[in-house]
Amino acid sequence: MIINTICILGGTGFVGRTLANRLTQKGFNLRILTRNREYHKEELILLPTVDLVEADIHRPEVLKKQFAGCDAVINLVGILNEKGRHGEGFRHAHVELAEKVVDGCIENRVKRLLHMSALHADPVKGTSYYLKTKGEAENLVHESSKRGLRVTSFRPSVIFGPDDSFFNRFAKLLKMTPMVFPLACPGSRFAPIYVGDVAEAFVKTMADPSSYGKRYNLCGPEVYTLQELVAYTAACLGIRRIIIPLGDLISRIQAAIFDFVPGKPFSTDNYLSAKIDSICHRNDLHELDITPSTIQSIVPQYLSNKYQRARYYQFRSHLSGK
Repeated sequence: MIINTICILGGTGFVGRTLANRLTQKGFNLRILTRNREYHKEELILLPTVDLVEADIHRPEVLKKQFAGCDAVINLVGILNEKGRHGEGFRHAHVELAEKVVDGCIENRVKRLLHMSALHADPVKGTSYYLKTKGEAENLVHESSKRGLRVTSFRPSVIFGPDDSFFNRFAKLLKMTPMVFPLACPGSRFAPIYVGDVAEAFVKTMADPSSYGKRYNLCGPEVYTLQELVAYTAACLGIRRIIIPLGDLISRIQAAIFDFVPGKPFSTDNYLSAKIDSICHRNDLHELDITPSTIQSIVPQYLSNKYQRARYYQFRSHLSGK
């Protein structure tokens, strides 16, 4: 299969920006759909072979138009929390969009679809709306192989990198919390994977027929508890915090309260997702001949740099205020 032009949904996000860089380096032409072109143009407009298009990806007629002339589609869209609390937002973002993407591909005779799922996504056994709808969407796109689509899906653990919403979020919370840091679900286990390794998995499988129909589990090289990861974040920042592990009941209560906090830093659905360890029983990065990066080789660089820059700007602001 010859692939020249790729349409990316979710291409302005954390993973999408890294993947767009890798794909342009490989010479692919990219059409990246976004709700707000002006907001993201400085990040992506300078990349060669990128066409940044303002579009409502939830409208089937828009997808039909934008998929025209493309050889492949990548769907990276996903949400960790919804505005409501009953799963409708997750279903809209994951399942309903996946249905529209499949239909748009088939109408335009696009034969290749790469889909971002999540580790342990399962429509039946998923412990949260997030995992259930991710699993339903994953199954849906793979079922489309009966309609001629060549599908590959990716199921990563928590993804880290300079603009991640994991280490950066805990860094922000740690700096806001004096001395004592109460932590929900402290024993939940993760195998954090570097965003560059995830992007490389997409690139390596793009035109590889042996990847058709496969679901790749992607993990980093080591497993950590959430408490260990938060303690490591504090160490990278050079700050001391006493981490207080919360029991299951208190964790559940904290999540229920945070359901009503703007931005939902933690939610009942996050709590339910954490009930199952985000680790690989088989890490498919090795099948793709990708050596997973450690958090020690990546995380300290961007956390310490951001912390030092923040202190510099705070100091400069203090001087100018005088």
